[in-house]
Amino acid sequence: MYRVRWGRLPLTQRLTLLFTAVAASVVLGLGALFLVESERHFVELDRMALQNKQRLIEDLLRNANSADDARGRLGEALSYHHGLYALVQDGQGFVVFQSQGLSPPMRGEEALHTGEGPAFGVWHHGNARFHTLAFKAAPAYSPAPLSVWIAADTEHHTQFLDGLRRDLALYVFAAIALCGLLSWLAARQGLAPLRDMKSRAARVTGQKLGERMPVQAVPVEMADLAQALNRMLDRLQEDFQRLTDFASDLAHELRTPISNLLTQTQVALAARRDAATYRDILASNAEEFERLARMVSDMLLLAKTARGVDLPHKERFSARQDALALLDFYEAVAEEKHIRLRVEGDGEIEGDRLMFRRAVSNLLSNALRHAPEAGDVTIRIAATAQATTVTVENTGADIDAKTLPRLFDRFYRADASRAHTDTDGSGLGLAITRAIAEAHGGSVTASSGQGHTCFTLVFPYHIAKPSS
Repeated sequence: MYRVRWGRLPLTQRLTLLFTAVAASVVLGLGALFLVESERHFVELDRMALQNKQRLIEDLLRNANSADDARGRLGEALSYHHGLYALVQDGQGFVVFQSQGLSPPMRGEEALHTGEGPAFGVWHHGNARFHTLAFKAAPAYSPAPLSVWIAADTEHHTQFLDGLRRDLALYVFAAIALCGLLSWLAARQGLAPLRDMKSRAARVTGQKLGERMPVQAVPVEMADLAQALNRMLDRLQEDFQRLTDFASDLAHELRTPISNLLTQTQVALAARRDAATYRDILASNAEEFERLARMVSDMLLLAKTARGVDLPHKERFSARQDALALLDFYEAVAEEKHIRLRVEGDGEIEGDRLMFRRAVSNLLSNALRHAPEAGDVTIRIAATAQATTVTVENTGADIDAKTLPRLFDRFYRADASRAHTDTDGSGLGLAITRAIAEAHGGSVTASSGQGHTCFTLVFPYHIAKPSS
């Protein structure tokens, strides 16, 4: 439950809480350290003060001629020290000196001091707290040492430490509140580029795809994110434009056959016709339907390959044998235009045989369509260590260099110099060829110059799954 709630918190609140927790830990730690060191310092001061009194008492007792003399000297020296109490006893427990108002915890040498050296300690009497020092001192008038117990009242230290704790508590609360506010401001200011990116992304619509993230205006940590989003928007804009063009071209391509079918049907229904006329009209309509069926089939193939589907049947086969089979199929078309067909080279293809034939057939029919009378159409096959290349070359008019990049677009046809009104092509052949090559993990390129036009297919041996 806690993890879910923490995960739902806005990033600004998360950073504010984390910064505030860190600041509170640091402030509390420093406050606790300061209190501990202050109390230790006061204890050390009391120890030093009691040690000074020890030396004073020892000096007084060394110069005392009797117990009465010692009592007088101690009373005169210690009576004016506020908060200082002393008790001096002999070995039998007889009190040599005792400060007024002193009620020691116990009497006797063993109770006051049992060690060889001075013993520093703490004595609590009611609500009062004393630092004590017990030691032995040798008087001048007796060989037996005296037991001395002195105590220093810590009330002034306690009052100072209590006030210090109150002040530190107020300071800690104020510091934590201030750190929380500053943390919120810092987090909000630091995340301002993200909010700007969010607002820019919110403005992206189907009619406004030109919005981009401010790469130079954001911190370095967010620059990679901004660049990735910009690349994504570039791809979306490109795909959206391609989809828009495709829809427009598709509507244009479908309009002609549908218009022809509608016109012929309306004409046939306008008056009574004989059976032969109806057969001719139906035959013409059948041709238009076949054209529509081919177009739909081609569009379906393009849609499948664009989604990166696997090849239906993968196998290894000879490119030369399939190319020769295609030449036999197109031999009659070539003879009509006296075009010479030939195949050069050989190599193995790893992929789908039917799709390979479809790609080469599209290039071959395109070459035959645009080759001049008595021209040449050549299929060149070359095998390398990584791939097999299949090049379909034909003689004829050159293609404009500006047109070459668009030859593989859907429904695109070349310029008027290469247009043929007698063709029934839908403008999808080269787009299908590119889709088949990409489905095999390869590519297709076009070049034209000096009376020769070449389309080159590359089929790698290890098929890489195309990106969707």
